[in-house]
Amino acid sequence: MAKFVLEFERPIVEIQQKIAELKEFSVNENIQVQQEIERLESKAKKLKLDIYTKLSRWQRVQLARHPDRPYTLDYISRMITDFVELHGDRAFRDDPAIVSGIGKLDGRPVTIIGHQKARDTKEKLRRNFGMPHPEGYRKALRVMKLAAKFGRPIISLIDTPGAYPGIGAEERGQAEAIARNLFEMSHLPVPIIIVIIGEGASGGALGIGVGDRVLMLENTWFSVITPEGCAAILFHDSAKAEHAAEAMRVIPVDLKEMEIIDKIVPEPVGGAHSDFDAAAAIVKQNIKEELEALDKYSPQELVRNRIKKYAGMGVWKE
Repeated sequence: MAKFVLEFERPIVEIQQKIAELKEFSVNENIQVQQEIERLESKAKKLKLDIYTKLSRWQRVQLARHPDRPYTLDYISRMITDFVELHGDRAFRDDPAIVSGIGKLDGRPVTIIGHQKARDTKEKLRRNFGMPHPEGYRKALRVMKLAAKFGRPIISLIDTPGAYPGIGAEERGQAEAIARNLFEMSHLPVPIIIVIIGEGASGGALGIGVGDRVLMLENTWFSVITPEGCAAILFHDSAKAEHAAEAMRVIPVDLKEMEIIDKIVPEPVGGAHSDFDAAAAIVKQNIKEELEALDKYSPQELVRNRIKKYAGMGVWKE
């Protein structure tokens, strides 16, 4: 099955294909072309570095949506041992768009939750394209309260195009469920690490996105609305999403400058989708560092600092 390739990735893919063809030719014809292969590999490495260090905001939005990008369960399988998934909100049903459970991070008991997208059509429909219903947020809150009861840190992985806006979701209290999570997460007396691993859209992201430390992988975005939604409202044309993304300043560098996030997490050269293991190792190391830094605070200090952190957002002095 051919991998999905973004337009700006094509020059790299073309060189990689030439390298593969040369290697196959060398084996089949028993001809040494190692020097040419090394030259092309060096060229591909330099090109990849040049392209991925000069991405526009819109290109990073596209990378955040890359269908080959690692999702929550991909990270969990590589970072967490003894993972046990917990299901259901104890009121309506289980929502597969949000994964939640308990496990160990290098031996330390943790609770981990996150949005879960999918790759094949059947699974995409089951996971609702990573768009949670209210029962998903209530499930997440149930599991987070369990974490607070047993003093376990919470790790939340964000990757959603938004909360599901369907009639059934609204009838079951979508807005209330998200608002309830915002309030409850601000008061949970345990460390909370938020990591945006893909898309961070609107209340769909914030519903499990209030924490002591907010980290963003470098090729992700975080905003009150999607660039397409913004373009449709402001320009009456969703095709102007690229222009909207630039104006909205949705990428990690922008959000770090505005003090909305705390840290930008680097990805392997070529994006997280190019090396799942390396991406997970980087994310794991950053989470461990943040948890160690938060261990010095008492539960009361954690809550006080968290509320102060969010109350200060959007406040400027001239």
